[in-house]
Amino acid sequence: MSHDDPRRRIPRTDVLLADPRLAHARERLGAGVVREAVTAAQERARRGELEPEDVAATALAALPERASSMTPVLNATGVVVHTNVGRAPLSPVALEAVVDAAGYVDVELDLDTGARSRRGAGALAALRASVPAAGAALVVNNGAAALVLATTALASGREVVVSRGELVEIGDGFRLPDLIASTGARLREVGTTNRTHLADYLEAVGPETGCILKVHPSNFRVAGFVSSVGLSELRDVRRPDGSIVPVVADIGSGLLTPDAALPDEPDASTSLTDGATLVTASGDKLLGGPQAGIVVGDAATVETLRRHPLARALRVDKLTLAALEATLRGPVPPVTAFLHLTAAELRPRADRLAAALGREVVPVEGRVGGGGAPGVPLPGWAVEVPVAVVERLRRPEPGTPVVLARVEDGRGLVDLRCVPPERDADVRRALVAALADLGGSSPS
Repeated sequence: MSHDDPRRRIPRTDVLLADPRLAHARERLGAGVVREAVTAAQERARRGELEPEDVAATALAALPERASSMTPVLNATGVVVHTNVGRAPLSPVALEAVVDAAGYVDVELDLDTGARSRRGAGALAALRASVPAAGAALVVNNGAAALVLATTALASGREVVVSRGELVEIGDGFRLPDLIASTGARLREVGTTNRTHLADYLEAVGPETGCILKVHPSNFRVAGFVSSVGLSELRDVRRPDGSIVPVVADIGSGLLTPDAALPDEPDASTSLTDGATLVTASGDKLLGGPQAGIVVGDAATVETLRRHPLARALRVDKLTLAALEATLRGPVPPVTAFLHLTAAELRPRADRLAAALGREVVPVEGRVGGGGAPGVPLPGWAVEVPVAVVERLRRPEPGTPVVLARVEDGRGLVDLRCVPPERDADVRRALVAALADLGGSSPS
């Protein structure tokens, strides 16, 4: 390498890492990430792709904006419980609780005595208070885990009786029969796809029956010549020896008490009152909290689940417990607020956005999402944009928020239902940029 070779001017790694800008990034993102960016920039300079004086700036520009690879998005799809963007957004009080729990906390410690205590006692107490009919509660890591734990503890090596009309497939191709099979239980199917009667259950129950399973088909609807058996009819079904068969009701979406806006959606309180021994549900759907599997019901049966070895493998961490407790004790979570927004409340916001962009407002129907209340429309308004704008909103220029809109009937729709009002200006900014990039005209 000659003395005038520009590669001699490439800064050493230690000099670059001492640069105040990169040193600050190292504190925020970690030494490994920053060193990797520095090394890559140095290699580009050695290949002559950039000037040695630009190495530090190039390394800095290559660093991610956030410590996590996940990108925050504004949900303008009109789908409230959107699985692909993390289902329920946490409330401000739940976020505060997560931050508080991120350090050392008394998750399994009695501060009065210094002895070990029941894990997540606060969250469990809040859950019981929210479902007064429950004798006890348990929290695991998701709704499927709650169902697997219940059937494993009650029916491993025995039979689970379930209607053929309730053998559902949930997200990503997972099917109820496969989940039950994984527990070591045997599935005993009764009835037909569209009609199941009490007699079908009574004929199937025998000495090998571990439990009866009732599954709410939350992501589809069957209409017409149909019949099913309610929990009140199953509450006293007995084995030949006279023992009562426990009934597990998987309600899916996590509604704890009735909601007039969702009249056909089962809730935990009513299900227990009607005769369910246990109710299993998700915490990050209609409940509006973190991902969690909720089990409420008969105290002795819940204790059976809690003491099963599988419960240890399925338990939740302190952050989930903190967020769940704050969601249960705090004000109305975002999911509930979004679900109850009326078209009249949404119209002024849509009008302001449309006026700022020079676009049109059109009537739309949002959706509950997350496999809940599939037949319930959420009337509202949206700003119509070219379809190409929807894609552009997902991949904006740096510094512009990512906005998710939807395409329907060949048109792009920006629905503000699930956007906090204080973020409307951010949606407008993203749309102005997207329209400008695609050659559309809009006021600034």
